[in-house]
Amino acid sequence: MIHRLANVHSKSIGEGTLIWQYVIILPEAIIGKNCNINAYCFIENDVVIGNNVTVKCGVYLWDGMHIEDNVFIGPNATFINDNHPRSKEYPRKFLQTKLEYGASVGAGSIILGGITIGRNAMIGAGSILTKNVPNNTLWMGNPAKQIRYICDCGHPLDDDFICTECKNEFTFKENILIKK
Repeated sequence: MIHRLANVHSKSIGEGTLIWQYVIILPEAIIGKNCNINAYCFIENDVVIGNNVTVKCGVYLWDGMHIEDNVFIGPNATFINDNHPRSKEYPRKFLQTKLEYGASVGAGSIILGGITIGRNAMIGAGSILTKNVPNNTLWMGNPAKQIRYICDCGHPLDDDFICTECKNEFTFKENILIKK
């Protein structure tokens, strides 16, 4: 469904994707299946969005964004693709920002350009993210810092790396948190 008040130029939009009013999508953008692009969003040309992605109101996705499946982007999250902007001067290539499978970005967060947010990681509302985020971690603050490890379901892990909600168990392998 594409709302009649949306301005969509891309032909690469997957089945079941909802695009609400006052959304602008440029011609080269690629959007997967079963996504929900809420009102007042803007999606530039060099943007790839996977399947089952939710983009809440007021989010602008600039050239260089790659968003994998099952990602959630909260309202008014801000992404930057040029860390040294000047009026009418453009980089040869915009910074590449990647949100990996299952990541969540809280409302009002600011994500600097060139950042990778790992699988199932979560950025707390209002955070300012200045560096890459490992898988299954919760980051909050200004600048954002790692607060704890979290499960794929988003709930915290206890001191033994067991999910407090679903009881999944995790361990470290080569300094990377993985599910047992």
